[in-house]
Amino acid sequence: MKYKEESVKAVTSGVLGLILVAAALAAGAARANDSSAQLAAGGLVLTKSDAIEMQSEDLYISREAVRVRYRFLNSSGRDTTVRVAFPMPDIGGEGFFEGDVSVPVDAPANILGFTTLADGKPVRTILEQKAMVGDIDHSAWLAANHIPMAVHIGGTDAAIARLPESKRSEARKLGLIGEDDEALWILRTTYHWLQTFPAGKPVTIEHRYKPSVGGTVMTGIGQDGENDAVKVYCVEPSILTTLRRSAKGDSGPRYSESWIEYILVTGGNWKKPIGDFRLVVDKGTPQTLVSFCGEGVRKIGPTTFEMRKRDWRPQKNLSILFLNPFGAE
Repeated sequence: MKYKEESVKAVTSGVLGLILVAAALAAGAARANDSSAQLAAGGLVLTKSDAIEMQSEDLYISREAVRVRYRFLNSSGRDTTVRVAFPMPDIGGEGFFEGDVSVPVDAPANILGFTTLADGKPVRTILEQKAMVGDIDHSAWLAANHIPMAVHIGGTDAAIARLPESKRSEARKLGLIGEDDEALWILRTTYHWLQTFPAGKPVTIEHRYKPSVGGTVMTGIGQDGENDAVKVYCVEPSILTTLRRSAKGDSGPRYSESWIEYILVTGGNWKKPIGDFRLVVDKGTPQTLVSFCGEGVRKIGPTTFEMRKRDWRPQKNLSILFLNPFGAE
């Protein structure tokens, strides 16, 4: 996209792919010791169906909330029931906690505060959690030995320390803990439910959650050696000029960074491309600069930018950069 005031990069869609596709930790998360990493998340995931088409998707992303509204139509001529899932970002694994990681909600499972509605009514979801080492789920072993799976909320280290040495040795052989008895498994969490799509009748599904927002206290974009971020976020020359000008002061650049990753691409498990797709990115304050890769993006308000597509299949995920002037965050 070529929007002159603040570059905007958009490749968005509330993911619909193979069920239980896990959201990945966003690449390039931590750039310095004063950085915090964000966790990539996306939208709903459907089991593959040739009966269901997505008529529309309306996606709103800010640093405070992600809101998505889908309108589906079952065009098969008969009622169809499929499993719908919302995968949480993976938590844990080797090196995961070496830097700060943005976990929006302090909860053992629903770390994004995810809620969903179907035709305006709350959905009763089923929780599935696994403790993964490679392709093996060790949740039963952890439960049998009274080890909490949720490594991010505390209590796990103490529970491991209480194990007899024979059990800790077994855990090391399984790859669950390291030589220093640190937890190494990946917590994989998915909320899912069965959804019936009546023949010929539109179904509206909405969900919202609090995104994981990474960041750093002072941007290095626009300085020598920081070209990767320029490409990832499609940063416009006008923004680079602003950043370089701000870096000439004694205190260095006068902007901090925030990042959000949104997963759009999961396999296209609906019948047709998205009929009518709309993305709105809200940068929060008029002083904030925002950049993301997209086509035909236009400014629709003091802080909001819109991209629309017809008959669209997203080809890549969405990376959004917010540049926050000091004193205006």
